Order: sequence, then structure tokens, then C-alpha cells
Amino acid sequence: MRSASIGVIALSWYPPGMDDENGEPTDDLVPIILDGAHKYNLKVTFHIEPYKDRDDRSMYNNVKYIIDKYGGHPAFYRHKTSTGRTLPMFYVYDSYVTIPEMWANLLTVSGSQSIRNTPYDGLFIALLVEEKHKHEIHRSGFDGIYTYFATNGFSYGSSHHNWASLKSFCDSNNLMFIPSVGPGYADTSIRPWNNHNTRNRVNGKYYETAYNAALLVRPEIISITSFNEWHEGTQIEKAIPKKTGQVVYLDYKPHKPNIYLELTLKWSEKYRKEKEQWLM
Repeated sequence: MRSASIGVIALSWYPPGMDDENGEPTDDLVPIILDGAHKYNLKVTFHIEPYKDRDDRSMYNNVKYIIDKYGGHPAFYRHKTSTGRTLPMFYVYDSYVTIPEMWANLLTVSGSQSIRNTPYDGLFIALLVEEKHKHEIHRSGFDGIYTYFATNGFSYGSSHHNWASLKSFCDSNNLMFIPSVGPGYADTSIRPWNNHNTRNRVNGKYYETAYNAALLVRPEIISITSFNEWHEGTQIEKAIPKKTGQVVYLDYKPHKPNIYLELTLKWSEKYRKEKEQWLM
């Protein structure tokens, strides 16, 4: 990640003792990840998964848990806002499954469980899938939106041609717009029926097209889906040919194993240079 000029790791997170149906609890790994990130001058932010019974109250308690337990670590990410505040950032996956009224309890100043202006305040970024979600996200009190999916055309949010209007909506409503770029998509090893959402990597061209689309809307942050989500075929980490049983892992032939890290570096530098121009 460091070699690719990535700055922040978004870590998939479930509360202690909880996990998704394919995994096991991972909160115990957070200290090791924070220490490792610090060693390479990277920061860590939390991607809060849709754990069982996620609501305003449990979110408050979990954000408090994360900040109390990890907020003092030098690798814990805080984002400097346009108003000069420096706040932790939380990506909230599948935020749309919870009604806006419940989010508003947590995320608006007058909410019954309000986290605003407390020591646990932060920047809360909602997942936008459908266009109507933008109004719900605004009403909920979120600070921004991200698009997550690496499949251009799969959802309204993940379709590059919608990014300009989403950015303009965000600008008008004081929200951050964080487009998510990805190198391709292939999940048929776990979802055999989903072939129509496969996106060929075209030897890196798909990834570069996504970056190009993201840069056009001048976002404050670009997120990458993903570093190592192998089962959806969105990984950019180094890869060599490998087969286990029936599973053949994606590789990047004829390119070398780190082609996607090199492309990330190239676009990260381009983004940095362009950003300096925008701010002038």
C-alpha cells in the first residue's frame, strides 16, 4: 500500500465477538493492523459492516468503543474538514437498510442519541446505491457518500456517468462525495448466477478509466474497492498464478504481479498534482 502511495486503509469491522456468515470475529486483529500501518506511515479508518441489530444506540456504543480503544493510536485516521475540525471517519456499509429517522437520532444535533458535538463525533459516510438514497442520506445527517461497488453500471452510485451529478448534489448539501474506483469485478466463484456483473480488467484499462472518471469530479477523497477482496475479484494487491482444488485465482498475466499497485501509484501522483491545481 505504501509503495502505491495509498494513504488510508479502510478496515472491514464488526463489533467484538461478531462476524459475517463467512468469517470470524476480527476486532482482535485491529491493534496489529494499527501497529503495522504506523510502521509504514499509513492510517486506518473503519468500514462498519451491517452487524446484527445495527441501530442508532448500538452505533453510538460501537463508535465510542472504537474511539476509546483505538483513537489514541498514531495510525488512527482523522480527517481535516473544510471548517478546520479534525475528526475520525467511519464508512457505513449498507447504511440504507436502516431508516433515515433512526440515523437522524444519532447523526443530527437534535437527535435523541446524538453523537454530534460529543467526544465521539466524526465524519460518517453512507453507501449510496440508488439515486433516491441521496435524499435519505442527507435527511439522515450523514457527512458524505461513497459508492463502494467496483462494477460500473451495477448501481446508480457505481456508474461513472452519474458521478458528476452526485458530486454536484453533495456540493449543494455540504456533503463529501467519495467515488470508489476498482480494477474490475468477478464474483462467479461465489455467486455463479452473477456473470452479468463481471467486468473484465482489460489489462488495467478498466481501472484507469475509473480513475479518470473520479478525477473529473474533483473529489476530496478517492476510495479503492479493493485492496484484497479476492472473492469478488476486486483486489489490487500483488498476485501470481495459483490454483487450489477447483478454484483458479485471478492473476495479472502478461503483466507483473504488482501491475495494479503501479497503476495506483501513477494515478495517486496524478491526483495529487491535479488537486494542487484545483486548490490554486
